[in-house]
Formats: sequence, structure tokens, C-alpha cells
Amino acid sequence: MQKVITDDLDALLDVLPPHIHEALLRQPDNSELIEVVLDLGRPPEARYPQRDVVLNHKEVTDSDIEYTVCRIGSFSGDNRAGIERTLHRISAIRNREGRIVGLTCRVGRAVFGTVKIIQDLVESENNVLLLGRPGIGKTTMLREVARVLADDLKKRVIVVDTSNEIAGDGDIPHPAIGHARRMQVPTPTMQHAVMIEAVENHMPEVIIIDEIGTSLEAEAARTIAERGVQLVGTAHGNSLVNLMMNPTLADLIGGIQTVTLGDEEARRRHTQKSILERKAPPTFDIVVEIQERDKVVIHPDVGKAIDAILYGKPQKAEIRWLDKDGEIRKDKTITSHALNKKEPEFKRDEPRIYLFGISRTKLGEAAKEKRIALDLTVDLKEANLLLTTKNYYRRKPQKIRDAEAAGIPIYAVKSNSIPQFRQCLDSIYAPQKVVTTSLAMNEAQEAITQVKEGNGPVELSPQNAYIRRLQHLLGERHNLASHSVGKEPERRVKFLKG
Repeated sequence: MQKVITDDLDALLDVLPPHIHEALLRQPDNSELIEVVLDLGRPPEARYPQRDVVLNHKEVTDSDIEYTVCRIGSFSGDNRAGIERTLHRISAIRNREGRIVGLTCRVGRAVFGTVKIIQDLVESENNVLLLGRPGIGKTTMLREVARVLADDLKKRVIVVDTSNEIAGDGDIPHPAIGHARRMQVPTPTMQHAVMIEAVENHMPEVIIIDEIGTSLEAEAARTIAERGVQLVGTAHGNSLVNLMMNPTLADLIGGIQTVTLGDEEARRRHTQKSILERKAPPTFDIVVEIQERDKVVIHPDVGKAIDAILYGKPQKAEIRWLDKDGEIRKDKTITSHALNKKEPEFKRDEPRIYLFGISRTKLGEAAKEKRIALDLTVDLKEANLLLTTKNYYRRKPQKIRDAEAAGIPIYAVKSNSIPQFRQCLDSIYAPQKVVTTSLAMNEAQEAITQVKEGNGPVELSPQNAYIRRLQHLLGERHNLASHSVGKEPERRVKFLKG
């Protein structure tokens, strides 16, 4: 089904110190090697899907790290480097003085066959947006989309490559993108500018963009689409509904606005008076939710899908998967959402909590005092809440970035202390009226309108930390000042003119 065409493993092994290189060559399953970790003062390790291997009991030294650093490209602002004409990625860990004390050498592989399941969609000249959890294969699929459009369809394709994820490091892009041209981005904050530059300077027919994540990038995507250039990209979020609830990226699917109905019309529709409606045509015509590496859910008409979700009508989508023979199988699915139906109150789902940097013992003591039975999980995919400390949250390690990308609410305590955990548990489990995210954002939009009309400041209903963050982002989008007031569980957002 999917065929690994190259992993250029020799190129990665050649930059490692000889004793580590030789130890790796003795491993039987290097075709599945994920990464090699070199940490100062610790034995070097190789990581595979099912096992971790200590390659040498001799501790990694400064000279070992220097040996590797001297043989790879320069590190960019995000502490990543690469090897010319490969997809390998070397990430650095630095001490307080900026000296490199650790390296993660991740194997990059070019794969053929990933685009097969959606090839007809990208060849249709429609704008296609790929969604899915981190690590599911969005970038791998995007890389092959570039090759197919450039080589098979002979189109002028430009890849906007922010962290050299798509086409590798160095001035010469990896052959996996075919004849597509690649524009590198100096820093992630410049991605939107490079997107516009690509259109204005190089006359592409297609632009490939990975990880659209800011409002500026969403605006740049709309500008590109309005100029008649095909867009194929990825964005943060696992599903179409998840994207709708993200005020920063909602513009990609047309944006969501609040409309106030008269009493009679609201009764006729069986909705609240204030409802959510699509604001404009979507930037992307088709959304593909990657559920597994060989299984996707396709929304072939994003405008109709959004309208169906907003009005609680049956929403038609297509499921595709590859069978054991590599053949594409298709089926139809119908789901129903009711974001505009009356939902005055409902019980909070039982929190399933993922702990990151949290003392399980002290949290358990606080929960025992509160007579709360905690439901903890060690798998982030099964969690509907992540609990961490403010220190970890500010540093944004990968697990926290994964939770944010998946839309999982994050609670952050000041420290690993029982009083902090008591307060946090009160916030999570305290009985209170809880509204859906859509209603909370609806209320925020109405408050923003009032403040802009001079009827402010306005305080919103109490919400959890995750929803408050979305409300703050919505205020920023409308150029309003906002801050949170009150103490948990009554903490709420207040909007006022900036």
C-alpha cells in the first residue's frame, strides 16, 4: 500500500560519531528506526516503534556532540537543522548559555502511495485542506501532493516550507517533491509574508503550505485563493467542527458570525434568538480529515457542510480507506450536529485527565479530601483534559502543543502543592451551569458587538480556562481589550475598548 522509497539512512549515520555509527549498523531493524538521542553525560539511545536501545554504555561527551554539529546544516531560530538533500531533522537542546547539550536526530522518510487515497481531489483544481492529529501523516501526504501536481500534471507548484519539514534542509530541496519549487521561511512568524511573496513573484498555479496556524496565515490563504491559485495545505485541528470552533482559523472555512433573529423566526426554527451563521464563502473547497494513515473522511463541499452543522441538518461525508490489497474503498456517512439548537444546560462530561509534570500523589491526596474519584489516563488521545504546571505550559513542550492542536482543554496550576490542586479540582468539578463552546462563543460575539457600539465594558458568564482562552482570541480578532476577572469557579472574561 505505502512504499518507503528512501530514508537516506546512510546520510544520517555518517554524521554520528564512529562508535555510535557502528553500534547502529549492528541493529537488525534500522528500516524502522525513529530517532537517535544524544544527551551529554548519558549513554546514546536509538528509538524504534517497539523498543529503545542503549547503543553504547559510554556516556556522550562534548566532543561527540561537536562531531555531529560540525557535519550538519546550521541551526535555525527553532533549534532545528538538517542534512542537505535529506528529510532528516536534527533538533538541539541548549543550556542557559546557549551551548548545545543534547541532540535528537530524527529519521525522515519519503513515502510513495500516501496521496493515492485523495489524488482525484487534488487533481480537481479545488482548494484542499488536510486535518488530523500530529504525527498522523499530513506532511508526508502534502509532500507527495507537490510531486504529483508538479511531475504528473506538469503544474507550476511552489512549496512554502517553514521548518524544512516538507522538502528537507539545505538549498537543494529533496527529490520527493519532484519538480515543485521550494521557498524557505526565515522564521515561523514570516510564513504569511512568504505565502504572498510566492504568488506575487513566481506565478504559481499551486501553492503547498503546511500548518496554517495564525490569523495572518488564514488571511494570506484567502488572498491566494481569490487570485485563482490552487491551495493545498494543512491546519491545526482534527475535524471540521474543531476548525469551526477555532476563532483564529475559522476564516479558512468562511468564518462564523452571530445573527439575531426575531422572536417569531426563532420559534419557527426552534433555535435560540442569536444563532451562528457562515459569514463568507470558504477559502478551501474540500476538507479531508485524516483519521488513520489509510483512512480519511472527506467533506466534498465545505460550504454545505458548515451550513448543515450550523443548522443541525444531516451532514453528508465520504469515508475512504485502503484495503489489504491497496485498493481504495468508499462509503457514505451521515452525521448530525446541532450547534444552533436550544441547549440551556447540560452536565459536564466526566473529565478524563492526562497529567504532565504533575505530582500524582499530591493530586490524589487533594482529590481524596474532596471525595472525587479521578479518571486518569496515560494516553493523551484518550484524554479530554490536560493538567500541567504554569512553568511547563509557558515552555510549550510537545505534549502540550499536541493537546492544543487536538483542542483538549488545558488547566495549569502554579505549583505541585495540595492547596493548588484543591483550587484546580474545584474549578474542574464544581457544580455549575455549563454551556457548550458554541453558546459561549455566541455570548462573546454579542458582548463584542455591544462594546463596539459603546455599551461596554461587558462581562461574560463564567467559563473554564479553555473556553476563556477562545473568548480572548475572539476579542483580539476584533481589536478589543479583554482580561479575566473573578476566582474559580466564577472566573470570566471581561471585554472593553482597547
